[in-house]
Amino acid sequence: MSFHHHTLLIGAGLSALLISATAIAQDGPSFKCSDKMASSVEGLICKSPDLAKLDQTLAAAYSAAQKTAGNRANTLKAEQRGWIKGRDECWKSDDQQACIRDSYNQRIVEVQAGYGLVAAKGPFTFDCGSNGSISATFFQTDPSSINATYKGQQAFMVAVQSGSGVNYKGQNESFWEHQGEALVTWGDGAKQMTCKKKT
Repeated sequence: MSFHHHTLLIGAGLSALLISATAIAQDGPSFKCSDKMASSVEGLICKSPDLAKLDQTLAAAYSAAQKTAGNRANTLKAEQRGWIKGRDECWKSDDQQACIRDSYNQRIVEVQAGYGLVAAKGPFTFDCGSNGSISATFFQTDPSSINATYKGQQAFMVAVQSGSGVNYKGQNESFWEHQGEALVTWGDGAKQMTCKKKT
């Protein structure tokens, strides 16, 4: 075998290796998988192409948010660390895959909405009569989301499937909008309020 031919073979082998490494990087999560992760949430993400894809999506959103965060950069980092701790709690869940998936979907939408990565409409004011008023900004995330403020408290809510209108759900809040009217529950066990959109 001539020296020149041998070099070509090595070159071809290297490029094939690089291609397969790139394919793994695209299919896997944003972090490096290892055997040590086997019995952990990260291990589950490494084994699931769907969860790995969600991790890639969040990593891209987080990277974009770092560029727009400005003086909120430290807040973004702290939020992300807190979120990772929360995500890792999914290990205790009865349905680990669903828990991790929901955790990622919520965080992706929060980062996109919170750091100006998607278009927003509002804020709009909804008059809740004797209960005061609610301010809501709507974000074109997927699924859509809102950031609402009521009596000085903020709540971030994500759209869930509903028969008519759009139903947004947060931790202890819900905001169901239909034809300029919103049915709002704010707080655990709170009574539902009917609020009308101010034009």
